Amino acid sequence: MPLPLAVSVRTSSSSFLLSRFKIFLSSSPRFDALRRFPSPLLRPRPSLTTFLLNPPSPLTLATRMLFSTAAAAVAATPNPDTAPAATMSKKKARRESPEFILRRSLDMCSKNGDLPEALRLYDAARAAATPLSLHLFNVLLYLCSSSSAGPLGLDRGFEIYRQMGLDGVAPNEATFTSLARLAAAKEDPDLAFDLVKQMAAAGIPPKLRSFGPALFGFCKKGEVEKAHEVEAYMTETNVEPEETELAALLHANVQKGRGDDVYRLLHRLRTIVRRVSESTADIIESWFNTEAAEEVGVEKWDINKVKKGVVEGGGGWHGQGWLGKGRWNVGRTQMDETGVCRRCGEKLVCIDIDPAETEDFANSLAKLASEREARADFTGFKDWLDHHGPFDAVLDAANIGLNNQKIFNFFQLNSVVHGMRQLTPSKKLPLIILHSHRVKSGPAGKPHNQRLLDSWRRAGVLYATPPGSNDDWYWLYAAVRCRSLLVTNDEMRDHLFELLGTSFFPRWKEKHQVRLSFSSDGLAFHMPPPYSVVIQESEDGRWHIPTVSGDDVETSRQWICSTRNATTASSPPQQKQTNSLSKLNY
Repeated sequence: MPLPLAVSVRTSSSSFLLSRFKIFLSSSPRFDALRRFPSPLLRPRPSLTTFLLNPPSPLTLATRMLFSTAAAAVAATPNPDTAPAATMSKKKARRESPEFILRRSLDMCSKNGDLPEALRLYDAARAAATPLSLHLFNVLLYLCSSSSAGPLGLDRGFEIYRQMGLDGVAPNEATFTSLARLAAAKEDPDLAFDLVKQMAAAGIPPKLRSFGPALFGFCKKGEVEKAHEVEAYMTETNVEPEETELAALLHANVQKGRGDDVYRLLHRLRTIVRRVSESTADIIESWFNTEAAEEVGVEKWDINKVKKGVVEGGGGWHGQGWLGKGRWNVGRTQMDETGVCRRCGEKLVCIDIDPAETEDFANSLAKLASEREARADFTGFKDWLDHHGPFDAVLDAANIGLNNQKIFNFFQLNSVVHGMRQLTPSKKLPLIILHSHRVKSGPAGKPHNQRLLDSWRRAGVLYATPPGSNDDWYWLYAAVRCRSLLVTNDEMRDHLFELLGTSFFPRWKEKHQVRLSFSSDGLAFHMPPPYSVVIQESEDGRWHIPTVSGDDVETSRQWICSTRNATTASSPPQQKQTNSLSKLNY
C-alpha cells in the first residue's frame, strides 16, 4: 500500500508538512478523536491485550508519530469555535470584578446626585483595598462639590483629594475644577484661584469652568480688584469669558460705582456677547440710574479723537470713555425698519466686515469641513463651486422644504427659489444645496418634482451633497465664499457652529442671513437689517444696547436707549478762534 502523501514527503519543511497533513486528517475518524481528546491523558487508549495480540508494524509506528506531532500542533492552534466563548468569559470576569462594579455604581450615584451612597461605596472600597482610578476619584469629587452636597461634601471632598495624592493618582482639569468649587463652597475664592494657578503650573490648561468659582466668589464678596485679577489671568491663559462671567464683573463694579470698569466691560460685552440677556440688561439699566453714572464722564471732548476712534474701530463705537455729564435718560425702545431709534431718533450704523476677515473665515471653514467630511467630497464641491459660481444667494433647501411641513415640499422650495431670484440684483437663480437622498427618493420620485430637479441641474444651480455628509458645511461654505445671502431659518446654534467661534461668525450671520415666514398671506422674506444688532456707542455719548427679547421677525427686538439730558463737544483749537464750538449740540 502506498504511503500517505504526508508520510512520503520527508524533505518538506515542518509548516508545509503540517498543512498537507491537515488535509489528510480532516476526514479521518481517528483525527476526530484526537481533536476531541488532545491530551494523551484523556484520549481513549487500546488495552494491553489488544496491543500484544496485534503489535504495530514499523510503518504504523511512523504514521502514529506523525499523527501525534500533527495533533499536538492542531491542539495548540486556537479553535475559532471556542474563541468567542473565551472572550465572553473574559468580559464576564471583567464585569464581575470589584473595580467594574464600583465604577458602575458610582456612575449611577453621579447620575442620581446621590452623595451618601457614593461615600458609602468609597468607604467600602477603601476597607476592601479596592484601587480607585482617576475617573472614580473625579466622580466622588464632583458629587462632593455639587451645590446640594452641603457640609458633608465639603468635609469629605478634601479628605478624598488627600487620599488621591497618597494613592499616587495624578489629578486632571476636572479634579482641580471640583476642588475649586469646594473652595468656593467654603467661601474661599483665594483658594479657588490658587488651585487654578496650580493647574496651569502643572501644565494642565484651565477651562472657563475652572475660573468660575474664584471669579464668582470674589464678585459675591465685593472684592472687585481680585475679581479683575482672575479676569486678567483668564486673558493670559487664552480663556474668553462669556456673558455670565462678564455680567458678574459688571454687577460688582456697578455696586462699587467704578465707572471706568463699567465702561470697559460694556465694550467687552459688545465684542463678545453683542446682545444681552434680560438679567444683564437689568444690571446695565441699574448702572445708568446711579449717582456714580451721573458724575462720570467729561463735559468737553475732542471731536477729532472721537471720529478717529470710530474709524479705527470699524464703526459703532469710539472707545474714548464716557462723553457728557449729568443724569442719564434711560428706557426701553425699538428700532424702525431703517435702524432709527423710536425713542431718541438716533440712527444706528451698519458695521462693515473686513474682506480679509471674510477670506480668512472661508479658509478656516473649508479646513474644518475637510476634517469632518470626506476630503475628496468637499474638494469636489469647492471645484464645482469655482466652476458654477458665484451666486447672489444660497438656499438651505432642506430647511426650506421642511418648514412647517411633515414631508419635503418641493413646491415650497420652488417658491423661495423664484422669490430670491427676483430680489437679487443679477436675477440669477440661487444655489440650491440638497442632500443626495432628497433628490433620489421620497417626493423627489414624483414626475413633476423630477422635472423641477432636472431644470435646476441643467441651470447649474443644484448641488446634491454625497451620502453620509452634513449639508450644513456645504451651504455655509458656499455663502461665505460667494459673499452671498444665506436663506435659512436655521438658528445655527448646534455644535457644528460652535466650532466657528464667537467673534466673526455672529457678525457675518447678522449681515447675510435671510429668514422666511409662511402664512395665509403668502411667503415673506426677512432680509438682514440695514444696521448692526450690537451694542453701539454714538459719537455724542449715547448708548443703544440690544437684548435677546424679540427677533425682528415675529416680534420687534427690545433695546436699551440711554442718553444724557445735555451733551456738548469741542475740538481743541489749532489757533485762536472767536466762535466757540462748545455751543454746538451733537
